[in-house]
Amino acid sequence: MTPTHPSARLLVLVTVCLLGACGFQLRGTGSAMLPEGWRDMHLDTNNPNSELSREVQTRFAANGIRWVAAEQASYSVVLGPERFHQRNLSLNAEARAAEFELTMQTQFSVRDARGEVVMPLTDASVIKQMENDPRNVVGKAEEIRILKSEMRTELAQQIMRRIGFYAASTL
Repeated sequence: MTPTHPSARLLVLVTVCLLGACGFQLRGTGSAMLPEGWRDMHLDTNNPNSELSREVQTRFAANGIRWVAAEQASYSVVLGPERFHQRNLSLNAEARAAEFELTMQTQFSVRDARGEVVMPLTDASVIKQMENDPRNVVGKAEEIRILKSEMRTELAQQIMRRIGFYAASTL
């Protein structure tokens, strides 16, 4: 059976329809669907130019959030600093780190336009593991840099989801 065979096309069409009907979508696509009242937000952080702050702004904007001045915002996301930890998980025969555990954490809360806390201080964290090759220090440093960037993205998505779930539960 070739891909251009009519039954192959029908099978692909049926599969796509079934996946769409069950609500399947790729992770990271689609909107968190915040209620309209939650669409105008302000980001309150001590370091607005940090990589985490920029990632949070980008992720939220991609999901329909308009970042506005504090006076115009319906809600403010109060974002704490990013904390990154690296620890050894195991050692090799030469007593050097064979595996690392990387942890990135932050805390956030949400305040309404009056400044009252509507979503209490919440921890968000991402944990990843990686193997280490002590002979390739430069390559591993670059891998850690890439993993940190991915972890920031996951942290921002986690914050977005949690605020989305909270906003939906208040309706």
